[in-house]
Amino acid sequence: MKKVAAPAKGQSTAASPSSAQPPPGAPAASPLVAPDDAPPLDQGFPIVGIGASAGGLEALELFLGAVPPACGLAFIVVQHLDPTYQGNMAALLQRVTAMPVAQITDRLKVAPGHVYVIPPNRDLSILHGVLHLLEPVAPRGLRLPIDFFLRALAEDQHEHGLGVILSGMGSDGSLGLRAIKERGGAVFVQDPASARFDSMPRSAIAAGLADVIAPAEELAGRILAYLKHLSPLVLPSDLTLADPNQSGLEKVVVLLRTRAGHDFSAYKKSTLYRRIERRMGLHQLDRIADYVHYLRENPQELDLLFKELLIGVTSFFRDPAVWEQLKTTVIPGLLAAHPDGATLRLWSAGCSTGEEAYSLAIILHEALEQVQLPVRFAFQVFATDLDRDAIDKARVGSYPANISADCSAERLERFFVQDDHGYRVKKDIREMLIFATQNLVMDPPFTRLDLLVCRNLLIYIDASLQKKLIPLFHYSLNPGGILVLGNSETIGQHQDLFTPLPGKTRIYQRRAVARGNTVEFPSVFAPAPAAVRPPTAPVPLSALSLQSLIEPLLLRHYGPAAVLTTEQGDLVYISGKTGRYLEPAVGKVDLNLFAMARDGLKTALSEVFHKAVRQQAGISVKAVKVTGTDGDRLVDLTQGNRIR
Repeated sequence: MKKVAAPAKGQSTAASPSSAQPPPGAPAASPLVAPDDAPPLDQGFPIVGIGASAGGLEALELFLGAVPPACGLAFIVVQHLDPTYQGNMAALLQRVTAMPVAQITDRLKVAPGHVYVIPPNRDLSILHGVLHLLEPVAPRGLRLPIDFFLRALAEDQHEHGLGVILSGMGSDGSLGLRAIKERGGAVFVQDPASARFDSMPRSAIAAGLADVIAPAEELAGRILAYLKHLSPLVLPSDLTLADPNQSGLEKVVVLLRTRAGHDFSAYKKSTLYRRIERRMGLHQLDRIADYVHYLRENPQELDLLFKELLIGVTSFFRDPAVWEQLKTTVIPGLLAAHPDGATLRLWSAGCSTGEEAYSLAIILHEALEQVQLPVRFAFQVFATDLDRDAIDKARVGSYPANISADCSAERLERFFVQDDHGYRVKKDIREMLIFATQNLVMDPPFTRLDLLVCRNLLIYIDASLQKKLIPLFHYSLNPGGILVLGNSETIGQHQDLFTPLPGKTRIYQRRAVARGNTVEFPSVFAPAPAAVRPPTAPVPLSALSLQSLIEPLLLRHYGPAAVLTTEQGDLVYISGKTGRYLEPAVGKVDLNLFAMARDGLKTALSEVFHKAVRQQAGISVKAVKVTGTDGDRLVDLTQGNRIR
């Protein structure tokens, strides 16, 4: 009797219709790397999620036939199957690989060197490396099992999760691939020219998610080469100023700033390192110094890295509990605060390709219908992002058919028009939004807001910048305004600025605070500190003659109506007749420039003022329409240099 070795503790065996060796006559696997070249595994092992549909069997056979048995990876195959399918996909795939192939059973633990195949009429998820089968809830024809699994794989395995899309019809998989990329994994897509049905590969490529595009038989080799060069960089906490990785990282940030005009030095170092590490693995580079050299020789790689750093998971109505609370409680409360009607201003900051912004517009529409107030309301919804390409896509409002996984059939019917490419947001919803490119760190914020949504953006920036942005959000909101953050984000130590609303949804209401709280308008291009000079005794401002200081400057440059303010906008000195432009606010006396600005002047004044403060330079805006007691007039607005 032969002795069979028991599996090691912590491992599990996988049921297989055949032994680990291919049956006689089966084509031998052609290893692309020797077993000794298997990728190093630091924690766990890579799990490859493979999505396929029509024409997928042929592509799967080509793919798996090129995988060496000792690769150290696990493969999860999610193939579109008819619910009544009686065949044995696992047995068919076993013919082309020496790795054990098994149809998945519930609560099966994933092991490296195995292939697992989804059974018919089931959705598949993964938790802590264990596969779970679920009854489908979507109607037949609307199921998206590839997206469902790839999203779960990204959440469970993070950078150890890889996504592969092979031949198939439709767009299933694109949403899941975005989650894979956001969590630090890599995406490999079959070349559409080699696929029997190219819709799924083309959808993934059109979404800008493919790291590697190649024929099915070459993808396995590209995955192994990527993993072989994916040597983890030193963690930021272990770096010193003399560390070559730290120096290399700084050089990458400098090159990005020169190429794209944006500074990522305030980006979380751990995320920045993971994204750079991914790009190095794709180019099979082992040292960050080599990657810096590659960037200088290939400027287009800087564009790809820039896009990589901006990738974040976005979807319609992500975290449904948040949107339900906005619809049923928060927005009705904002409407009730204006019994005579009003125009509410809302801002979706970091809106990516627009799913969140359109979700907000739809919720506004539904909430207004729900309360049925007799007065008229209008909405201005500003939606901004750093990525110009993402904003261009958002303006079009066209999305693949697989958004049905996140939008109910009722909402798809009411707020979208179905076309050959999927769904497009209806015109009346699109016209509620104003899309614009904006750098949240450098550009002036929108002000006088009733609601500000900034979800899953703070998690990418370091704590020092987060501390600056929360007061900025407070400044942007009206009294009682609402701030909505992501589920993993908080206001930190700024409990004096915001009060959390009931629940666990990270929704906060602006608190009234005494004026004088400093709002720091951050600038990533702040000038280098000036050379240290011997200290001189400061002259108290109160000891100066403000009149003799300011009047000559005003007469030369600004004309009869002008004010001198602090950096917070509090009035220090007034010259000329300013009543056409400023008026005291109702209530407690508040001699602040923004509180006193007349209608039409506030927005332009705020933007010019804060931009001038950051840039320390004079700025002018022509022909601003201002409503005064004697009617409307056009004025030129000029912000002068600082007086020190």
